[in-house]
Amino acid sequence: MALAKAIFWGCLFLVAYTYFLYPMLLFLAYSAAQARRDLRYLFGRDNRRRSLTAPDRLPGVTLLISAYNEEKHLPGKIANIRQLDYPAGRLEVILVSDGSTDRTDEILRSLPDANVQKIFLSDRKGKANALNHAVVAGQNEILIFSDAATLFAPDSLKAMVRHFSNPSVGAVCGALRFENTAESKQTEGAYWKYEGMLRLMEARLGATLTASGAIYALRRQCFRPLPPGTVLEDFLIPMNARKQGFRVLYDPEATATDFAAPNVAGEFARRVRLAVGSYKAIGELLATPLPGFAMVAFVSHKLLRWIVGFLLVGLLVSNAFLVGSPFYRVLLIGQLLFYAWAVFGYLFRQRMQHSRFGLVGYFLVAMNVAFLVGFVRFLLGREEATWQRVS
Repeated sequence: MALAKAIFWGCLFLVAYTYFLYPMLLFLAYSAAQARRDLRYLFGRDNRRRSLTAPDRLPGVTLLISAYNEEKHLPGKIANIRQLDYPAGRLEVILVSDGSTDRTDEILRSLPDANVQKIFLSDRKGKANALNHAVVAGQNEILIFSDAATLFAPDSLKAMVRHFSNPSVGAVCGALRFENTAESKQTEGAYWKYEGMLRLMEARLGATLTASGAIYALRRQCFRPLPPGTVLEDFLIPMNARKQGFRVLYDPEATATDFAAPNVAGEFARRVRLAVGSYKAIGELLATPLPGFAMVAFVSHKLLRWIVGFLLVGLLVSNAFLVGSPFYRVLLIGQLLFYAWAVFGYLFRQRMQHSRFGLVGYFLVAMNVAFLVGFVRFLLGREEATWQRVS
């Protein structure tokens, strides 16, 4: 019974820490850092915001986009590129078709834009391989990574490149917003609001860890060719910049819009793939030196998130061994009610789409089960280097 109690309370603490205690700790650290910045501003009157670079001093940038069967989204993406508030002569665009089998290649070949370079790969080998080809073909010092469905705000490039006037900056991560369906608004949409809050606070503490693969910028010298089978390229690329001693920043003013998976089932498939990539890369990520609060953020925001599914299983099983005690019996009933809420959300998800918190339990359980499934696939060596859009 002593072992069961130790497992129960250990799992309960780690789950509570991951979702509740760490955000509270982060908020306190963020508040202290913000107060210190405010005092320095009051006494020094230094501008705390980096101004946009003057148009005549904007550096050349290369926008890199990997596409697989994106005939649905490519026309909108191309129109969006043409609307960017950036000098056309300093914007190079490289579109890579990763073995597409729909009209993607046809659409790309028809583009008349002089600053757009098209690369056609005969075989589909995954996003990492496509990006390796794109980086080699690019000519500029600043690389901008994006997806075929992502629509940039007109000034997003200017917002990101302004930070590279500081030679210590290696990567700048933008902020992603989602167009949601009725179901995703109550699940993935709510999650991204929570996630965005954490990323903003971590950024103020110099602890930005990852980018959204749909919008981030990188100093060319920070890029290292991605190994075959890489899945978490938007995590590994900024981490490689950190390994070389560069800073990684988050700029919430550099925004883009993407399309969320229409339902939890679609997001589940994406999370399984991300889980496989996470477990595959964990050794390399742990070997990356992370100074200051960045290591706390990595363990709390990433590593523990990846094992919450195991912790929930441990919590439930250990609680079952302690059911003889009325106190633990009540806690077990509480757990069972939580899972009943999740099952109810799954069975009646159509009816509960407009209930503000009705699908949260279903979403949380599904995402953690996805990481358990991903772990099994990782052990079986069934990871995929290729990817499929779920929206």
